[in-house]
Amino acid sequence: MHDILREPRPHHPPRRVWRDWALVGVLVPAAALEMALRTDLPSRALWAVVVIGLAPTLLWRRTRPLLVLVIAFAGTGLVPFLTGGERVEPNTTAFVLLLVYSVVRWGSGREAVVGLVLVVGSACLSMALRELALVDAIGGLTVVFSATALGVAMRYRAGLRTRELDQVKLRERERLARDLHDTVAHHVSAIAIRAQAGLATAEAQPDAATDALRLIEAEASRALTEMRAMVRVLRRDEPVDLAPSPRIADLGQLATSARTGPSVEVGLAGDLDGVHPSVDAAVYRLAQEAVTNARRHARHATRIEVRVAADDTSVHLRVSDDGDASAGPATPGYGLVGMFERVDLLGGTCAAGPGPDQGWTVTATLPRTGTGA
Repeated sequence: MHDILREPRPHHPPRRVWRDWALVGVLVPAAALEMALRTDLPSRALWAVVVIGLAPTLLWRRTRPLLVLVIAFAGTGLVPFLTGGERVEPNTTAFVLLLVYSVVRWGSGREAVVGLVLVVGSACLSMALRELALVDAIGGLTVVFSATALGVAMRYRAGLRTRELDQVKLRERERLARDLHDTVAHHVSAIAIRAQAGLATAEAQPDAATDALRLIEAEASRALTEMRAMVRVLRRDEPVDLAPSPRIADLGQLATSARTGPSVEVGLAGDLDGVHPSVDAAVYRLAQEAVTNARRHARHATRIEVRVAADDTSVHLRVSDDGDASAGPATPGYGLVGMFERVDLLGGTCAAGPGPDQGWTVTATLPRTGTGA
């Protein structure tokens, strides 16, 4: 129970979406129509004012879930006491169940507990005052608990996806650290070779030894920079795989003929020499993941195009297919999420979405030097 009370609100809840405005737009005329047609409802004018006045609370059900729930319950519960009449409520007051769902889905643990205590206590009090039959009482509580259970399920599902995405990002940081390890190892090897050469020529050619020291200093500075970047992105203590990573030059391995599904065409343009090794590996892996996604999800696709172009400052990647315009995942899969994390760490930008005419397109731009790392 203590852990539940300490649970924070879900991160970055959407403030308002089109569904919220649609709900308000439907609830207001529905309440007005019900008050006009129901002759068995006492105090129809007061109920109309209360329900229509409370409808906008749906717009704050994610950002202020407990507050709007309290306001809604106070408003709907006060009408019978003001009128002193029979406790008959309009059907449109059922929108309060959505606020019950919201306090469990979007509130903190403390807000959810307080909200549920309020809801159950109010429901029990209302049932006692109205002297409902046991079957009706059980039915009413079942509806309330159903809204609560749905909120708990959706909250758990969202939390599970968040944790899975975090794991994907952590794994991608490990892979990036592996690539940076390759670069650091290259610099250290160069330092060792230059030092050996300097020692061998120190007595006979002092100037050559001085040149070797200058090169050693430059290589050591580069290695130190790469090592700092590796420490910054590595987030776990587990050892990582140190096998060499594929590069842009290896993208030709992705090209296939149409006999095994959509054909993959690879095109390289610009000066790709001198690209930072981390960027080199990131472009290959992003292209590989995008091609894999296109093969899995692009319906009726016959061709996948991979285009890499480099200029003086950046490397640009574009992977597109000619599948149906509606094909493609609504949100990027875990593989692409990991790639997006890597691109962001390297100081680049990445996007995925429907193509301008058809199919699905993944684009990325990374600095040649990988300055973000």
